[in-house]
Amino acid sequence: MTYSRFEDLPVWQEAIRLAEDVYGMTESKNWHGSHSLRDQLERAALSVSNNIAEGFERGTTNELLAFLYIARGSAGEVRSMLCFLERRPAFANLKFQISNLKPIAESCSRQLRGWADQLQNSDIKGQRHLTEKTRTTYNAKKDADEFQKELLDKLPADHPLRKGK
Repeated sequence: MTYSRFEDLPVWQEAIRLAEDVYGMTESKNWHGSHSLRDQLERAALSVSNNIAEGFERGTTNELLAFLYIARGSAGEVRSMLCFLERRPAFANLKFQISNLKPIAESCSRQLRGWADQLQNSDIKGQRHLTEKTRTTYNAKKDADEFQKELLDKLPADHPLRKGK
């Protein structure tokens, strides 16, 4: 599926949910941490969605990849801070929120890694580099590969051409 807006990306939606939930926790009356810890956690959480957005808007695959890795790093930073909070007695009253936030941050990391892996194996250099000629060439190759797969799928399972599939 092709997305034309970062707001439609499932990983961005998960990342913005992470930021909303982190802010919900740090702005609650149950937060008893220092201002600097709160600030760092909020900034790291918001950094995930912001870096996805910035990379998406840049227009090249290499720039997008760089920002996806930064976003993934921020998701890891959030998880690390949540692990720290779990160990601190002062945050025992937030155990439920913390345990709900960790899987969201992990989901962001997994999605970002999957997207980055897919982009690294792509021949497309990014929107900025797409011309009508490169778009036509890419689509023709994609169509040819799909057609070849359809033909191979119609051959009997023991056919020699299917063995290399």
